[in-house]
Amino acid sequence: MTAPVNGSADASPGIPADPPGGRKAVAVWGIGVAVYFVAVIFRTSLGVAGLDAADRFHVGASALATFSLLQLLVYAGMQIPVGLMVDRLGTKKVLTLGAVLFTVGQLGFALSPSYGMALAARALLGCGDAMTFISVLRLGTRWFPARRGPLMAQLAGLVGMAGNLVSTLVLAPVLHGVGWTAAFAGSAAAGLVVLVPLVLFLRDHPEGHGPAPRTVGASGGFVRRQIRESWAEPGTRLGLWVHFTTQFPAMVFLLLWGMPFLVEAQGLSRTTAGGLLTLVVASNMALGLVYGQIVGRRQSARIPLALGTVALTALLWAAVLGYPGDRAPMWLLVALCLVLGGCGPASMIGFDFARPANPAERQGTASGITNMGGFLASMTTLLTVGILLDATGDNYRIAFSTVFVLEAVGVLSILRLRPPALARERARAAVPGPAAPPGPVPTEPGRALA
Repeated sequence: MTAPVNGSADASPGIPADPPGGRKAVAVWGIGVAVYFVAVIFRTSLGVAGLDAADRFHVGASALATFSLLQLLVYAGMQIPVGLMVDRLGTKKVLTLGAVLFTVGQLGFALSPSYGMALAARALLGCGDAMTFISVLRLGTRWFPARRGPLMAQLAGLVGMAGNLVSTLVLAPVLHGVGWTAAFAGSAAAGLVVLVPLVLFLRDHPEGHGPAPRTVGASGGFVRRQIRESWAEPGTRLGLWVHFTTQFPAMVFLLLWGMPFLVEAQGLSRTTAGGLLTLVVASNMALGLVYGQIVGRRQSARIPLALGTVALTALLWAAVLGYPGDRAPMWLLVALCLVLGGCGPASMIGFDFARPANPAERQGTASGITNMGGFLASMTTLLTVGILLDATGDNYRIAFSTVFVLEAVGVLSILRLRPPALARERARAAVPGPAAPPGPVPTEPGRALA
């Protein structure tokens, strides 16, 4: 197989392999990113409403964790099916279905009178949310030149974190001002707002840059082949473990347990705790641009960036949890939040291993496998923290020690998969590709994205 320098290895002759980008590409990509932005607002809305949800539904820590656990379980379980759907049906259809589902889920959560109905609503929301990010990644590879791939992926993640910022800065005060039902039902209207341009204007790819015609047998054979061939690539598995190891500490903190930890364990007011959660998001947005530029310019920085982020995260968590006395000082909490901001950008590096390892027609499936990693780790940690809090009488030091166990497992897996994945990248990059377009070709292995 020729090197997938820009997804051209599987393009049909005569079709320009590298999309031109430009204003239209930005506009179309912007519609997809807007859908993802709203999905993240809905996904993280429980993070600022965790204590309110416990009061509303009269549940404890482990039952509260089940909200986010179920949502993430559905999200993670949908990643491979969604990747297959994107590869087969195209981006627009999948994004449209996702927007409908997460909007109905958010509205259902607002109106749920019981814990069981609220759980069902969060599951529906998670299902719709699962269809957004992989679709946006696919838009980026279909509409922009390969050399822009790492930056576009980081920008998509940055916009997603902006959605998290809206949850913290806007939804939290609205929730406490107008109440549960009005706040969540009002936010659901954002789903309808992004659905209109999505249906009217979004296109899967520029004219003349469509995927090569594909002849496949039965649907089951297509599914099995896509998964088998994607998983066979060491780069896909390395991408999964990078995503697994880097994303979950910040995800768990922002999605559910950050606010209770800062308020109950550290004695901060909700306003101050909200400010620290905002700091995580702001740090994420700033570092996303930095990481994107570094990886785009120097692919050899991928593993050092990922492992460095993991090491700093573990160091700061150890300092906060092991600090003498009942509460850590504010400067240490600020440092922790700043470092947690790097988890999201570091997790995006996982896609920079999976993309060059797979041809264009497997990009959705490979991205789905990669994206599943961080959410599996987040689910495990969310549930374990809730169980340990209930079992230890809200001892956050013991509960949050779960972070170190999962980070150790992830680091060992990264170190194991790094040699074969990078060797495969170098071998693929060394093979001349007759379908490669004219113009500058990346000089470092894995630089280009399909």
